[in-house]
Amino acid sequence: KKITLQQTFSVSPKAWKMEGSRMFIDPKMQVPVEDLIKGMIVQSGNDATMALAEGVGGTSEHFVEMMNAQAKALGMKNTAYKNPEGLTETGHLTTARDLSILATRLMQDFPAYVGYYAIKKYRYPGTPAANDSNRNLLLFRDPTVDGLKTGHTDAAGYCLVATAKRDFPNLQGRRLLAIVLGASSENARAEEAQKLLNWGYTAFDGIKLFDAGQPVVSPAVFKGRESQVGLGRPQAIVVAVPQGQAGKIKTLVTRPDPLLAPLQKNQPVATLKVLLDQAPLTEIPLVALSTVEEAGFIGRTWDSLTLWLK
Repeated sequence: KKITLQQTFSVSPKAWKMEGSRMFIDPKMQVPVEDLIKGMIVQSGNDATMALAEGVGGTSEHFVEMMNAQAKALGMKNTAYKNPEGLTETGHLTTARDLSILATRLMQDFPAYVGYYAIKKYRYPGTPAANDSNRNLLLFRDPTVDGLKTGHTDAAGYCLVATAKRDFPNLQGRRLLAIVLGASSENARAEEAQKLLNWGYTAFDGIKLFDAGQPVVSPAVFKGRESQVGLGRPQAIVVAVPQGQAGKIKTLVTRPDPLLAPLQKNQPVATLKVLLDQAPLTEIPLVALSTVEEAGFIGRTWDSLTLWLK
């Protein structure tokens, strides 16, 4: 279901009655999607989250199904959602690694929305002048930090996915994530995240493996109007490794073989596995850098014969 930032959602009694931190919207309101996003991010509004879930999914239960399907598609192997807002519920689980996958894809796939996470204060007109400050204390302490999201329940403790953009000694303007789960207080999670970010930028090198749009591999394509297609990423492929360890990086590409047309530009096709001293470091999806249309009957028949003879 496609929505716009200007589209309005109604506030259901269920959303209005949400427990925990809130945006303080009520059922008399029709709230624009953009304001609900700000209320969810800046104020950690469980009411805003529920209004968005119901507006997009029809029901919160269906939206949770959508969340779990998306988590699976992203490779978040140890995450199970039971509700949209993140309150404690049996079986509602995630991990630091899965949160790193989600945060990375959020920033890569939706860069236009990253700015919302740096907003320090927000209050929707007509709501009480309370709870309007972003709980990410690093936004107020470190000018290089521009997100991302806090969380807290009694069961999970104080949690933070923090992101900063600074220069590595050998590479300018690179972003790192720091994830803290189960801290004892708001200040403790901020301090631990700050330590992780500082350590990441001083003890690691940022290594650019491939430029934006550069083919990592250009395999043969069968049954298409083109005989080859470049596989890569729209963004530069950069990894962080301990200082002095760049020479131990190795890469391996896994993909379907044979690769068959049609292929659409930006269609995920393969996976780049990055190893550091033979140990897995990260896996990065590779997409088709151009469209390959299906060949005509004669071309498809010839390639079918070629594949049969291989």
